[in-house]
Amino acid sequence: MMTMPSIFNDNLFDFFDDFAPSVPYTKSSANQTGIMKTDISEDDNGYEIKIDLPGYAKENISAELKDGYMTIKASQNENKEEKDKSGKVIRRERYTGSCSRSFYVGEDVTQEDIKAKFENGVLTMCVPKKDPTPKVEESKYIAIEG
Repeated sequence: MMTMPSIFNDNLFDFFDDFAPSVPYTKSSANQTGIMKTDISEDDNGYEIKIDLPGYAKENISAELKDGYMTIKASQNENKEEKDKSGKVIRRERYTGSCSRSFYVGEDVTQEDIKAKFENGVLTMCVPKKDPTPKVEESKYIAIEG
């Protein structure tokens, strides 16, 4: 029995990320570390996107809408230091990192249309479905003199 190669790899939505324009996000590094695990559900009105961001503070998360792409960025700076009774450092750990992910939501969606909330380490975004506005075709005639 012959099997067909899968275009979706391990994750269906990774296929769509391949079509995103140049974004400061490397799919492989985010997926290997388990950052930005995402669930997307659809109903008649739109899409609900849930992104797991445990350990991130709300003020370190941003969402930007540009050219029909919604980009979620999260950054984290952490510095842990433990000292013994005499004040000597016995452990010092630092972590600095950031991640981002983009989703195509359509050029007719505006930032006012998208509702977002962050609670218990989960960013939930509701994106409405919008029918594309038909573009008016312009006739481009060249004037002929003579």
